[in-house]
Amino acid sequence: MLRTGALSITFRKFSCEAFIDIVCKADLQAIEWGGDVHVPPGDLAKASRIGSLTRQAGLEVAAYGSYYRTESLAAAESDFPAILDTARELGAPLIRVWAGTLGSADLTDEGRAELVRHSRLLADMAAHKGLIVASEYHNGTVTDTPESAARFLEEVDHPNYQTLWQPHNGAPYETALASLKQVLPRLANLHVFHWWPDAAHRLPLADGRERWQGYFEVAAASGRDHDCLLEFVRNDDPAQFLEDARTLRELLA
Repeated sequence: MLRTGALSITFRKFSCEAFIDIVCKADLQAIEWGGDVHVPPGDLAKASRIGSLTRQAGLEVAAYGSYYRTESLAAAESDFPAILDTARELGAPLIRVWAGTLGSADLTDEGRAELVRHSRLLADMAAHKGLIVASEYHNGTVTDTPESAARFLEEVDHPNYQTLWQPHNGAPYETALASLKQVLPRLANLHVFHWWPDAAHRLPLADGRERWQGYFEVAAASGRDHDCLLEFVRNDDPAQFLEDARTLRELLA
C-alpha cells in the first residue's frame, strides 16, 4: 500500500502544531518529523508529545528525519543512541540518515568499507529497538548514482537497513525509473517533489504527474507498504502545498 504524507521540513518555520494542522487540511495520512528543528534528538518529552499529537489528529508518524551522517564508528556509539530513543518516543518506525559526507566518486575503497561497517552498526543498534534505518538517496553521499546506491545496499546487506528514494535532479525519466527499480527490494519511503531541471526550479507536482505516476506504479509493485511524502513545494507556499497534496492524493487513489 502507498500512503500519503509529508516531511515537516517542508515548513521549518511552522510550529509542530501548525504543521499537523496543514497536513490534516491537506487530507494526508502521515508525517516524517525532522530532527533539525521540530523534534531535536534527545528531547524525549517533546518527541513523546509530538508523537501523541500526531496520532490524536488521526495521522501516523512515518519516520524520524535525524540528519545523522555516517562519518565515524565513534559517532555511532556517542550520538546515535539519543536518536534511537527520540524515534522510539516519537513512535517512528524508521530513522532517516545520510550515507556519509562524500560522493561515491570521491570515496576510497577503504572509506567505502568503513561506511559499510558503520551502516551495519547503525542497523544493529536500530534492530535492538525494533526500528529501521534508511539512508537518503541523495547527491553528496554514497547514494549519488543509481549504481553506487544499489551496490551500497548490497554491501550493507542488513534486514534493518533500507533506502529512501527520490529522483536525482535533472535525471531523465527512464534513468530515474530504472534507479527506483534497482533499489526496490530495499525501498522504504519516497520523498515526493518536482524540481526540473534542477533544484533551482521548483514546480507544482502536477507538472510532474506522468513521471510520478510511473514511479508510484513501480513502488506499488514491491507488494510492501511505502509512505509517499511531500517534501518541498514551490516558493514554500502553503497554498502550493495544498495543491500538491491534492495531486498526490489523486495519483495514489
